[in-house]
Amino acid sequence: MTVAVDTTGIYVTQAGIARYVHGLVKGLKQIAPPSLDWYPLAWEVENFGYRQPWRAMRTAYREAVWGKLVAPRRMKARDTELFHATSSLFVRVPRDVKQVITLHDLSISRHPERFRPHQVRAWTNRIPRIRHADKIITISKFTAEEAIRLLDLPGNRIEVVHNGCDFHPDEPAPKEAPPKDVTIPGEFFFFLGSLEPGKNLRLLREAYLSAEADRVNLPPLVIVGARWEGVAAEGQHPKNWTYLGRQPDEVVVYLYRRALALAFPAIYEGFGLPVIEAMSLNCPVICSPVSALPEVAGDAAMMVEQTPAAYRTAMVRLTSEPQTRDDLIRRGQARCRDFSWSGCARRVVDVYHAVLGR
Repeated sequence: MTVAVDTTGIYVTQAGIARYVHGLVKGLKQIAPPSLDWYPLAWEVENFGYRQPWRAMRTAYREAVWGKLVAPRRMKARDTELFHATSSLFVRVPRDVKQVITLHDLSISRHPERFRPHQVRAWTNRIPRIRHADKIITISKFTAEEAIRLLDLPGNRIEVVHNGCDFHPDEPAPKEAPPKDVTIPGEFFFFLGSLEPGKNLRLLREAYLSAEADRVNLPPLVIVGARWEGVAAEGQHPKNWTYLGRQPDEVVVYLYRRALALAFPAIYEGFGLPVIEAMSLNCPVICSPVSALPEVAGDAAMMVEQTPAAYRTAMVRLTSEPQTRDDLIRRGQARCRDFSWSGCARRVVDVYHAVLGR
């Protein structure tokens, strides 16, 4: 059984999709049976920057030349039987090759206003390909239900395979390191995300500004994420916020382990990897019962209404009630054990077998 696994995601983004691709590859290396001959398939050129025209030129080559001409030839040369599109849908798949697609979320269908017009057009053009895939893997039941409702996909071609966790408690302890040239407060809340509107940092801004106005002392917020310019343009931000930009995993681990809690007010998540990552590193989680978050967090997070007042109340509570925080840590440690990349990879390989009838 020869399978090409699309690893494009690790060269074009450093967000959740890249963590999915890295995690799946890690899991496949751990558990792949001898009968599975899998290989990574990608144009291995990083394209993380936003400088134009360089980003656009690389994207155009990757999608119009490499994806349409080079990738199909490589699949034919290796007698590939199945192609797994893990993060993108631009590769032309030979007719005799089966296709599995991972669908992470339907945010572009649910909230098109958050995306650029060309992204919405590209997504719309690729929906027929999703409908014709041999199997669709969704990373949550929530995303499966969204796919059935919004894309009219048949449920019998969808398989739910939850993500794993990079910091699983049964794995070797991850390395940690403090951020360079920054003093981290002794007590703080942590926010991790791409800083696009759907991550809802605006809600925390309103919670902190209301606390300042009412002279309620909220511990500082430490923020890790790219593209601060858009957030800064929204207006005044609280005095006790520290923005660190993008940081390597060692720093993220350091912050998870020391934070009072992860404040995660995201509006829409197909899974919500930071929730499980935080739990695995003894960091309590405050989030809201929206999209996939109740499914992923179970009873191990502090679920609150998605309002600035509710988040402010929850943060004050965790600051003043150590027993509540300890209980969340205990629940989180139990919950995160359900999510490993080796377990994810086993389920994915089962899907390969089902598609190829072996």
